[in-house]
Amino acid sequence: MSIRLFVKSSESVAAEVVEAGTGTKRQVLISDEEGPNFALRRFIMEPGGGMPKHTNTVEHEQYVLKGKARVGIGEKLFEVNTGDAVLIPEGVPHWYEADEKEGFEFLCIVPNKEDVIEVCDEPGY
Repeated sequence: MSIRLFVKSSESVAAEVVEAGTGTKRQVLISDEEGPNFALRRFIMEPGGGMPKHTNTVEHEQYVLKGKARVGIGEKLFEVNTGDAVLIPEGVPHWYEADEKEGFEFLCIVPNKEDVIEVCDEPGY
């Protein structure tokens, strides 16, 4: 793949509903076809929205753009806020619950590998 340099406005990228989530949308800002090693996505959760407990076969590096949320990673619960960085290792169950008043937005960078997503049976969000 040849590398193409570009700048893209997030306003030009459609936000798609994340079916497994509640009140959650995703924008693919740099796709696996555009970036040689990583994809960059923006997740937008409405107040009280979230994602159920699930696993991925790729790690996630995340940066919180605004808002706050409770994020479960493995057996630990974290209160994350604007400006926080989050690492979710591959295969570790995790979930998100956006603040009831503010909502939650974050960037998520993942490697360009096949990602198998499995929703867990045990409760999370």
